[in-house]
Amino acid sequence: FQSFQNVGKEKNFVFLSKKIEPSSVLETAPLSDGLKKELAWNKFSGPTFTESYCWPPVAWGCDVIAISHQGNDPLLYIPPVLTLLQLESDCQALPNMNGVSLILCPGWKKAQFVFDLLKTYRKGCRRLHPMLIILGQNKEAASQVEIRGCDVVVTTPYNLLRLLEHNSGLLCRLCHLVLDEVEVLFSDTSVQVFTILDCYKKATAQARGNLPHQIIAVGTQWNKHITPLIKEFMNDPHIVITVTEEAAIFGNVQQVVQPCMSSSRTDELLKLLDFTQRNLQKVLVFTDSLTEVEMIHKALKSNSVVSLKKHKESKCNAECVLERWRKMHSSGTPAVLVLTDDCLQSLGITDATCVIHFSLPSPGVFGQRLQSMSNNFCTGLKDSAVDQEHTKAKSIILLTENSSCHTPGILHYLKHAEAEIPEELHDLTARVLESEENEKFSRPLCASLKTFGICRNRTECPDRHRVNLSIDMAQNIVDEMIETPQRVAILPLFIVHATNYFGRIVRKQKDQYTVLAKEMNDYFKVPGHRISVKTVEKSVFCGLREGAICHRVQVVETPMEDEENIHKVTIKFIDEGRTSQVNSDQLLHLPAKFQSLPPQAVEIVVCRVKPIDNEVEWNPKVTDHINHKIKGKLHHAKVVHTLGKTVWVDPMVGVTSLPMMKVWINEYNIRSEILSTGLGTDNPEHVGEIQKLCRQIPVLDHGESLEHFTKEDTAGLEEASSLQDTSIQEHSAESCNSSVTPPSSKPSIIFRNVQTKEAEDSTVHQQKGCHPQIKWFQDNATVTLKVQILRAADSKCEFFREKVAFSAYSEGKLHVADLELYQSIIAEKSTCVIKDTEAVILLVKEKKGTWCKLLKSKNVHVSLDFEHWEESEDEKPFTVG
Repeated sequence: FQSFQNVGKEKNFVFLSKKIEPSSVLETAPLSDGLKKELAWNKFSGPTFTESYCWPPVAWGCDVIAISHQGNDPLLYIPPVLTLLQLESDCQALPNMNGVSLILCPGWKKAQFVFDLLKTYRKGCRRLHPMLIILGQNKEAASQVEIRGCDVVVTTPYNLLRLLEHNSGLLCRLCHLVLDEVEVLFSDTSVQVFTILDCYKKATAQARGNLPHQIIAVGTQWNKHITPLIKEFMNDPHIVITVTEEAAIFGNVQQVVQPCMSSSRTDELLKLLDFTQRNLQKVLVFTDSLTEVEMIHKALKSNSVVSLKKHKESKCNAECVLERWRKMHSSGTPAVLVLTDDCLQSLGITDATCVIHFSLPSPGVFGQRLQSMSNNFCTGLKDSAVDQEHTKAKSIILLTENSSCHTPGILHYLKHAEAEIPEELHDLTARVLESEENEKFSRPLCASLKTFGICRNRTECPDRHRVNLSIDMAQNIVDEMIETPQRVAILPLFIVHATNYFGRIVRKQKDQYTVLAKEMNDYFKVPGHRISVKTVEKSVFCGLREGAICHRVQVVETPMEDEENIHKVTIKFIDEGRTSQVNSDQLLHLPAKFQSLPPQAVEIVVCRVKPIDNEVEWNPKVTDHINHKIKGKLHHAKVVHTLGKTVWVDPMVGVTSLPMMKVWINEYNIRSEILSTGLGTDNPEHVGEIQKLCRQIPVLDHGESLEHFTKEDTAGLEEASSLQDTSIQEHSAESCNSSVTPPSSKPSIIFRNVQTKEAEDSTVHQQKGCHPQIKWFQDNATVTLKVQILRAADSKCEFFREKVAFSAYSEGKLHVADLELYQSIIAEKSTCVIKDTEAVILLVKEKKGTWCKLLKSKNVHVSLDFEHWEESEDEKPFTVG
């Protein structure tokens, strides 16, 4: 069953599996009176077109599938579900056991949003107690959750499965299960969702009493997993689809892409229109220009194909064309109409059996074209066993070398529709995406790419994903700030999220910013020096006083002035990285002597850790914890990469000074702190992805892993311990007077050029003669290799069952050791630790016992370590994170 509704001048499409009388007015909607009042109080403007069809079947307690452009709006289901919860039938099924509603969301952020909406609208419902459950991977957290007295649980699939390990009885009480953004749930967590559905099905079969059971799934796109959801877990659901393209997928419209040269499109069209009397079709040929309509119509006529034409300048009106269209088909002649898209709405055709896209449409126009076949959409569920030849409707795209404009959107849809896609479409799309990426070249570098090493949706992301030297290297900090990449002192001052901060790199001995900050504070203490800026212009540097502290700021944005010539100005603290809004009269003239030192704020990214459950953002709990722990406190870190004013560090540790002993004590490792919350997990690919990103620019050598500092390491650092208790307002010169980094030599720079594979192979071949000296020893379970290499950089160690491949740069030379082992090892348990003068490789034997030799073939660079003795715990390699 399909239905069309006119709303004003617009025609809204809706595809229904069963007839539904829409509730288009709030006053007559199937909601409780209290909820209607609460919606009106919150200035709710609905119900929308989709809500008018969704609310009734949900309020009736039926299973519902709703696909709409507004399918990510929780108000599609919250009002009728809350109304159901007030019905006595939900609350009296079992003695002392109320029914529970469960809303599954694709991530913590959406779950939080849904929970906030429930808190807003629960005022219109008596005794509603919603609960948000976001658990980490710490098992004790799940065991402590108590859901008694709760009416609605909001969570994610991963979190629910953790909860069910300790509270399987929840599903026995479950009355209403909502799958929010169902296409995202099935795309990202299909295994988890079907595990939950299986458990729910078993629980309902064993449940006592007569609790109602309802499943609601809402989203913006159809997903192939919705079919088994309907068949195996739902009870004859109401299907509401208000997006034509998605209804076409449900309606089993066959999508065909026909590659051809632009010059041969007409010939290809004639082949497609080679009908027989046995195969009557009602065909629409769409193009985007009047000229092409006339050209196609003429070509068809000259090839004895009877056709009609319609464009804006046609003499025949829409009624005339429609009448002739119907007569052609009823007389046993295939009906062919060539038209432009702007004529489609006036014709209102919905009974076509085939649409041919002579010109490639935009995704929006594509849906309008498909709507002309909506009467022939199949109403039953698509069965993979059904031959596509038996489908009632077909959509054919003529793809040419000039069809690049809208190919990404069309390709995305065809993948989503599980259509067969020719290689030509992939190639065209790749070229378009490359062009779009080029257009983003002046945009900021993608934050997700920097923070996690990956961007989940590059086509939708507005930012670039390649290095732009003119932007990223405009203010390179390598030579200016980083004196010792192995150990730098970092003062984080502004926390963006758990692994991304802005702050300063504190130099050893005499820190330039410390001197500048003291001079600024002294200067602006004199009232006569506080001269307000008369004309505020974008990008100018000014002074700003916050209490007793003076800051250098840059004007980012200047809105229109008000009547008193005072307005809010957006500024950036160039030595801290944060932005803020202040009144224009607070900005002070900054003398040139205070502008000579470049902005000191750098962006800091902690590597190799990401949110659990494939989340794209950190949970605020993690960010708050890290913010409280690290803000304004001195840290030591190893720099693994730099790009402009962004520094990637691994590890980054909070430190405390023991001045009497002249040593630093590591208090905590930030990465380990994040992992300990249970809301973070390992991200081993992060550094490698950043290396790929930076392959064409100068990057720092990899230094040694951060180790406990000895007395010799800490010369000049003992006084910086006062920073550990620095408050937010003490990020000034006074708090950093003697903050310095450990002494060491300047880092070397390697310029990595992208080479052809042949050039790379040639380079490696020439350098393979540089084999490091290796000493080895063993015990019953392991073999230890000590590779003699000084300050290894860009190290790489790969483990195989019978082989170890080690490579690293040292003093400008590439050292390579390719070792064929005498016996087998467990590759995934073997490790490599880079130290200052050597690399320590630990091989875990597959079978315990003594090896008579290390390698299958003798190697003059490998020898037995006769002087080895058992290391104490204190002497073992120090690793962090």
